[in-house]
Amino acid sequence: MAGLGWLQIVRLAFVQTALGAMLVLTTSTMNRVMVVELAFPAIVPGALVGIHYVLQLMRPVFGHGSDGGRRRTPSIVAGMAVLGLGAVGASGATALMGVHPAAGIAAAILAFVAIGAGVGAAGTNLLTLVATEVAESRRGPAATLIWMMMIAGFAVTTGLAGHFLDPYSPGRLVLVTVVVCVVAFLVSVLAIVGVETGSAASQSGAPPAAKPAFRAAFAEVWREAQTRRFTVFIFVSMLAYSAQDLILEPFAGIVFAMTPGQTTALSSAQHGGTVVGMVLVAVLTPVLLRRLPGAVTVLCVAGCIASAIALAMLSAEGIAPGFVPITPLVFALGLGNGVFSIAAIARMMGLARDGARDREGVRMGIWGASQAIAFGLGAFLGTVAVDLTGHLLGPGGAAYAFVFGVEALFFLVSARLASRVVAARRPPASEADGVRTEHSSSEAVPA
Repeated sequence: MAGLGWLQIVRLAFVQTALGAMLVLTTSTMNRVMVVELAFPAIVPGALVGIHYVLQLMRPVFGHGSDGGRRRTPSIVAGMAVLGLGAVGASGATALMGVHPAAGIAAAILAFVAIGAGVGAAGTNLLTLVATEVAESRRGPAATLIWMMMIAGFAVTTGLAGHFLDPYSPGRLVLVTVVVCVVAFLVSVLAIVGVETGSAASQSGAPPAAKPAFRAAFAEVWREAQTRRFTVFIFVSMLAYSAQDLILEPFAGIVFAMTPGQTTALSSAQHGGTVVGMVLVAVLTPVLLRRLPGAVTVLCVAGCIASAIALAMLSAEGIAPGFVPITPLVFALGLGNGVFSIAAIARMMGLARDGARDREGVRMGIWGASQAIAFGLGAFLGTVAVDLTGHLLGPGGAAYAFVFGVEALFFLVSARLASRVVAARRPPASEADGVRTEHSSSEAVPA
């Protein structure tokens, strides 16, 4: 099987763009409205977004639903529909908070449950579809394209929504959200419909295999040492990756006396480095795989080590500010993050095909749940660690130096974990060409 062509991969990337367009309104725009216009404490939107992360624990269930030869398109479309309804519901709940806070918060809780379920169902099955139908040499570029298209969805939606939301009113917020969600849903349906039709699985004509209950399927997958190891790697690396999110700009403001505009530009430099790192993986992966079968793992380890070095230097900046220019250093951190993250996703797509047959959705669900929970927990723990360390070491850069140092150690541990998450034997050469080969779970590396 040659796998999906580039046109089909681009279509799948547009589904991720639509997902990002719906999601960003709930995590940024409505967050700001609750805190600024409605004067709610920040913990209110924070807790609501936390509900979305908790629902990601259901990702293995969502993946299991389309395993066993069943098509994943219906699950993706249904997930996008639920996400859109949840986003519209969240906008209505935000408007309701202005006149009846208790009722608005109750409605928002239900809406964010729907958002979490929709993201979990659509996101898990989309990535599983890519993992099962894209040839190995194209997974790195495909992962880069999909994630960059999601970022594009964030950027385009926030730009357009920001323009049409002024002057702000609750009714305008609901209207803009409805328009965005309707357009995004239609784009996702047009992009996904027909992509699976050309796959070998859908053309085989074989009826779907009998599928065990979710608990049995989960237990079968969890017995695979390779799956467990990669789950731990995802959790540890995403803790390190996300813990910097909410503390980098305050660090620059406190230690380097940067203005809000300057710290925003610093974040832009970091994101720019991340995009460059993603593109670097997309360019290098097809070339390196011709000479080095484990190229994706090598890039993943290299990205972790580069991130650890950059964080260690940021830690030193907290003690002795200015010994390295901060902007190039933050760009380097983003570069390492971009290389690590896309290589890890490409490796995830490859590992999803190993082990017991027709369990790809469960594996991707387990890893997606690990990533989402670690991401939410990491951002929270990063701020808590700075506050607690600040009480012990006093205000200033020392607290941030400690936290950045811990993050660097986490990335070094992640590099070690990534280097161990490889099969006991190399996949046959045919798999590199996109041909599905079956591996039993016993072929995984022993625990």
